[in-house]
Amino acid sequence: MANIQETTQQKIISLCKRRGFVFPGSEIYGGLANTYDMGPLGVLMLRNIISNWWDFFVTKRENMFGLDTSILMAPKVWEASGHTQSFTNDMIDCKACRYRTRADHVLEDYFEELGESEKVEGRPLAELDELLKKYLVKCPKCGKSDWTNARKFNQLFETSVGIITESTSAAYLRGEIAQGMFVNFRNVVETMRPKLPFGIAQSGKAFRNEITLGNFIFRNLEFNLAEFEYFINPKVTDWKTAFEYWRGEMQSWIQALDVKEERLRWRPHTDEERAHYSTHTEDLDYNFAFGYKEMFGLAYRTDFDLRNHMEKSGVDLRFTDPATNDKFIPHVVEPTFGINRVLLCLLTEGYSEETDGRVVLRLSKKIAPFRAAVFPLVSNKPELVAKAREVHKNMVAAGISTAWDDRGNIGKRYLSQDEIGTPSCITIDYQTLEDGTVTIRDRDTKEQVRVLIKDLVGGI
Repeated sequence: MANIQETTQQKIISLCKRRGFVFPGSEIYGGLANTYDMGPLGVLMLRNIISNWWDFFVTKRENMFGLDTSILMAPKVWEASGHTQSFTNDMIDCKACRYRTRADHVLEDYFEELGESEKVEGRPLAELDELLKKYLVKCPKCGKSDWTNARKFNQLFETSVGIITESTSAAYLRGEIAQGMFVNFRNVVETMRPKLPFGIAQSGKAFRNEITLGNFIFRNLEFNLAEFEYFINPKVTDWKTAFEYWRGEMQSWIQALDVKEERLRWRPHTDEERAHYSTHTEDLDYNFAFGYKEMFGLAYRTDFDLRNHMEKSGVDLRFTDPATNDKFIPHVVEPTFGINRVLLCLLTEGYSEETDGRVVLRLSKKIAPFRAAVFPLVSNKPELVAKAREVHKNMVAAGISTAWDDRGNIGKRYLSQDEIGTPSCITIDYQTLEDGTVTIRDRDTKEQVRVLIKDLVGGI
């Protein structure tokens, strides 16, 4: 089974490169490990995912407010949030080949090979050293069992701000997108005058100097997140009630994108692995080709962030209850979505090799790069090409992402669109010129029906 899964993963990676979903970063210079660029189809799909997420969690909820905060923030933000002290991984080196990795990942991979699910993230360094020695865990690169002692490694990328070396000051690329929302809490309250409970949402890039990288776009140095902070009055709203509500909404969203429930599981964090700001965290894992791994996180952050920022900045971040005039620091339930991981999940879920030899990406039309493709039956008949161009133009004008293809024969065009997940292919043929109908071919069933051109937009 493992070999079959690994083969599937390699096929997905090959498809992504060959068809323009994902390219290796800095490729013409030999690449930079675990950086990737979204290609023309990848960026369309990524934007569709983010847009669908925003519509589901923000636009359709009157108590959710969006932000787009800066990637660079004052260093004191990260000191107050605890990231400069606690945003760390446990690093080890193989003494034989100098391969550097995370101690918890090496151990968890070892236990997984034994058929066990053992989480060791967050355990004391001495315990990690003991486990590595006890089980003679081998280096995945050279096969030796000779490791350095585990040590802490901060994941924040440090940079400097200023044009003169002597006057530059340290800054960090954000390791999470939450802090921009916390430091703008008062701004949102003063400008939008919300009632509790309410949320502040954003999507954007985060950066982590990861030790162990790999599995394609699953774990990279730079990645897309979407999340929101949901603020509650702990005396009025039970955090467990809010937690369970968003737990259900998170799963509903991903299943609405055609991800099967049986490939999802919720897993509570152990005390050792739980982040410093959380008192309860659960991950929604997806069964990727390389096993169950985290795709979403849901954390109860209490008042940790607002309280720390209030203490460190000296700015009052309490919320005033308009009914009682009581002032208090709201508590927070935080859903976080790894958008790159959602993209990989949907590619994995949709990838299919049919018995007729077709490769099909069964993507939801909500997030497929193109919802439709338009073809002239043949490309050497000007009247067919002109009519097809007209149909394509009208589809695009109606806001439907539509591909154009007049290369090769019609069968090859169908196969090409199947491979990139286009749900519907529209063919303009000689009958179109006579009665104004076109052929719509369904990606999944290959069934074809004729419809009037004027009915196309409503039927796609």
